[in-house]
Amino acid sequence: MNQIETTAKTAEEAIELALRELDAERGDVEVDVISRGKTGLFGLGGEPARVRVTLLEAPNELVSTATDLLSNLIYKMNVEASANLKQAHNEDVDGPMFELEGEDAGLLIGRRGETLKALQFIVRYMASRRLGSRVNLMLDVEGYQARRYKSVVNMAERVAQRVVDSGRSVTLEPMPADERRAVHMALADHPRVVTESMGSGDSRQVVVYLKEEPPGAGP
Repeated sequence: MNQIETTAKTAEEAIELALRELDAERGDVEVDVISRGKTGLFGLGGEPARVRVTLLEAPNELVSTATDLLSNLIYKMNVEASANLKQAHNEDVDGPMFELEGEDAGLLIGRRGETLKALQFIVRYMASRRLGSRVNLMLDVEGYQARRYKSVVNMAERVAQRVVDSGRSVTLEPMPADERRAVHMALADHPRVVTESMGSGDSRQVVVYLKEEPPGAGP
């Protein structure tokens, strides 16, 4: 048995039940929260939470390391939340994706996602130091990052059309490395435009320009 679905009053309780059934730790499994359930009125009409938990086919050192780091950081932040592995490897992220869930998980997003981005940076940095090589991973809370990536991709496609219509390059506002990567990947197969990152540090930006136009030739 390498996959199990369980139900309980809360998603966290259902996950713990599945882990006991599989005799596994959090760093050994992918977790898919099918339903967080709902509380009925006066105890009537409620629904249990349901989760699907899948054992990883092979040990993953990055996943184990990141899970351990996240658990310790969340504990030290005194936040009622836990980190569940959503995907051991996501091609867009080029690394694992974790979902932070729990009573206080929303607090980890912060204003415009700044707290979540900071926590993600810290975990990446610490995992890279511990493993001796640069690693990538993504943290999310209730799909916040996923929605942000979708928004970035939609923006990139609109900008590409503007470049095609006007014939002028467009320089996007500075954005984190993972969002720049999302832009590059979204437009990688575009027939008319290409992208390039320019600048350094926090001011690094993506330029979108026509394929026949050299980088930086626009206004």
